[in-house]
Amino acid sequence: MPVREEERYLASSVDGILAQGYPGEMEVILVVAPGGDATETIAESLAASDDRIRVVTNPGSTTPRALNLGVAAASHDIIVRVDAHGELAPEYIATAVELLERTGAANVGGMMDARGRTPFEQAVAVAYTSRLGLGGSSFHLAGSPEGPAETVFLGVFRKKDLVAVGGFDPTFDRAQDWELNYRLRQSGRQVWFSPRLKVTYRPRSSISALGRQFFRTGQWRREVMRRHRDSVNLRYLVAPATVGACAAGAGLGVAGAVRALRGRGCGMLFGWALPMGYLAAMGLGSALMPRTMSREVRARLPLVLAVMHFSWGAGFLIGLSASREESASDDSPLMD
Repeated sequence: MPVREEERYLASSVDGILAQGYPGEMEVILVVAPGGDATETIAESLAASDDRIRVVTNPGSTTPRALNLGVAAASHDIIVRVDAHGELAPEYIATAVELLERTGAANVGGMMDARGRTPFEQAVAVAYTSRLGLGGSSFHLAGSPEGPAETVFLGVFRKKDLVAVGGFDPTFDRAQDWELNYRLRQSGRQVWFSPRLKVTYRPRSSISALGRQFFRTGQWRREVMRRHRDSVNLRYLVAPATVGACAAGAGLGVAGAVRALRGRGCGMLFGWALPMGYLAAMGLGSALMPRTMSREVRARLPLVLAVMHFSWGAGFLIGLSASREESASDDSPLMD
């Protein structure tokens, strides 16, 4: 479990792991990065209370480095990748081990069951699991069938397969799961999805936090596609195309308004049709979405969708700076 500033959720997440009732031997490795809250103290307290829990320090702070440190420290043959921000469903580990043995896959995973507490968080959860939001991947959609997949949420791995492909790429601050699953598939190994595996995910709780999350995700999705050209998928281009079209439309609209004020005609005002059409589509789509939700949640859904789409699309279009790419090192215990 990579851990950084997770004082709100860490104890309950660890409790959920230990309550799995897995019949075999198990260890919980908390890979803790420095932070500004009580997370490190909580982690040490948890380890002191149960000898199955170990704490490993992550001075590099990033998630892929934490994951590689945890894999290197693990003493068992099966690695369960978990987050302090999520909670495993009952019998998740036992089910995953059974799937690994039955399918022979290198990685098995399941549903990201997003669940919010506040109306805003609940709206984010709805967007996560909707085709209008992030519903392209099977692990976001209820009802997706079991079988081979491009990627899965989190994952349960055979350690030997992780080591064979070099583990998580430490230069990927985001999208490291997708990039690893890509390399597993390219090596001839299989990634397997099962809706029987569910992890409760707690969404971001504010517009600013959601925007930052999706902006960075968009940046790193572009980086995945830049490094692995055969991974390009049209659905990943929808958000940046939407941002570009709306920006172009708004630019035409502003220019048209200036021309109209100067008596030069108002033909370019049609540009406003693009951003206004997008906003109308989000409003109508939210109103007609066949989901049971409160009025407060449905009212926030258009804003949440717009923040997701525009942040992700802008991040994709801007990409990573050259200095950021060059500063990423590969000092990983599994990438030597």
